[in-house]
Amino acid sequence: MLEILVALAVFGLLMVALAQGVRSGLALWQAETRRIDRIADLDAAERLLRGLFSAIPSPLAARFVGAGGPTAGLEGSADRVSFVGVMPTGLGTARRAQMTLELRGTRLVLIWTPKPHETLVGPPPTPIETELVRGVERLDLAYWGALLPNQPAAWQTRWKNSLLPRLIRVRLAFAKGDPRRWPDLIVAPQF
Repeated sequence: MLEILVALAVFGLLMVALAQGVRSGLALWQAETRRIDRIADLDAAERLLRGLFSAIPSPLAARFVGAGGPTAGLEGSADRVSFVGVMPTGLGTARRAQMTLELRGTRLVLIWTPKPHETLVGPPPTPIETELVRGVERLDLAYWGALLPNQPAAWQTRWKNSLLPRLIRVRLAFAKGDPRRWPDLIVAPQF
């Protein structure tokens, strides 16, 4: 009889430990899911911007393949950047587009218009606005390079040059109390 009581007590302790372990595991799983949901848009936006900025064709290459003179390249300020680049379609192909990255309210958006090689007849295509990240308080862009040939390279808050900058830096700041963090994204465009 004593052996049965000891076995039941041990079994009861094992059941309590098992139940507590399952409860703890589920709580950790839910916390991880909430964290992933909170930062999933940041990861997707970072990968998209890295791909777009690294695939900007140089103005010289764009002229060589006939992509158009003044619209090729990049023009940027501290809070906005516009460029002609290659937009992924999601089907394993890509198409050229005129793109602008800017902050609209508290939303980081990419505004893009398809830019086909041929001349279109009819009205121009309507720009498409794609939200990348919500809850952004500030967007800071900077461009590494020299604006004039005799100047040393440095971070610039404006870029309007016939050549691409060597690096593009994207900083996002979120509202106080927002747990999300965006490490500086630094991308080197093609040369």
